Amino acid sequence: MKKSLLALAVLGAYAGVASAQSSVTLYGTLDVAGKYVKADGQDRRLSESTDGINSSQLGFRGVEDLGGGLKAGFTLLAGVNPNNGTSNVATPSGSTLHSQFFNRRSTVSLFGNWGEVRLGRDYTPDFWNLTIFDAFGTNGLGSSLNVRQLYAGTRRDNSIGYFLPSNIGGFYGQVMTASAYGTNNGGGGQTATLDRFGRYFGGRFGFAAGPFDVALGLGDQRRNDLIVGGSARKQQTWNIGGAWDFGVAKVMGYYDHEKLDTPVELKEDNWSISGVLPFGQSEVHLGYDYSKLKPSSGSSSALDQFKATYQYNLSKRTALYATASRLSNKDKTTVALPGAAGPTSVSGKSSGAEFGLRHFF
Repeated sequence: MKKSLLALAVLGAYAGVASAQSSVTLYGTLDVAGKYVKADGQDRRLSESTDGINSSQLGFRGVEDLGGGLKAGFTLLAGVNPNNGTSNVATPSGSTLHSQFFNRRSTVSLFGNWGEVRLGRDYTPDFWNLTIFDAFGTNGLGSSLNVRQLYAGTRRDNSIGYFLPSNIGGFYGQVMTASAYGTNNGGGGQTATLDRFGRYFGGRFGFAAGPFDVALGLGDQRRNDLIVGGSARKQQTWNIGGAWDFGVAKVMGYYDHEKLDTPVELKEDNWSISGVLPFGQSEVHLGYDYSKLKPSSGSSSALDQFKATYQYNLSKRTALYATASRLSNKDKTTVALPGAAGPTSVSGKSSGAEFGLRHFF
């Protein structure tokens, strides 16, 4: 996993940064798959896609020992598309002044026995339960996010976070505050014009011991992609997730509740349960996801998803996999699996399969 400073020097633009660190790691993931998706009312679609079981990315991580138990560090993480060699560079809507090459994470930290203070673009605390307690890792055709109707984003710019130290008897946690003033908020892709439009507060607290892990996540934000009457709408999130490793199988799941303050108040309840059955070099992942959106007036909308993955680990870093999924709209929704030619017909279904290769480096 670790590469020499010479390897970083080849990258040129990062050589000056690398040479100033006590240690630097270059790492990443490449995940490419062939995908087939068919949605009711749409033509079938065959494509080559990425991120079937893991997110493709290129990362740089560095640590400097400052003495006295104090350390400084950084993480730069960029999404990449190995199917065509491009990067997931995002340019905030309404802005041509900058882009987000390190769009997955870009942080600098100070840490010691007291914990860690982290600044920059980072994952929100209320997101972690959705990916850690999903056997499909919120990736590909098996992602539990495929059924989400009020999802508010994965990351925040301009954040300040604090993480508890790891030596407090299995307890862990973090808090974060962030503002989207002048940049993309990572949720709706809009540029804030007032500094309160994109503000975010969140936290996550859990306990892990042996085979058991459980955590509570909280988030409160203003959606600067949903502006009504000059005010950004407020969305509140809370979720709880857990996992138990029985040895022969690992079972996990979460419940997530969303409340969006709009002219018509919206509430969404999400459930996900999944598991991993390892045997030899193989793994079988199975799961079910459900979402129901309830407005304060009008009819509700619901959808669910069944999913399965077979993964064969050629080594600790390389794996072949096949995933199949079926998403059903229970009411008048038209949600389709990612990669479909378009939305389904009303109350329609979509199904898909992907076959891929994943490699860590």
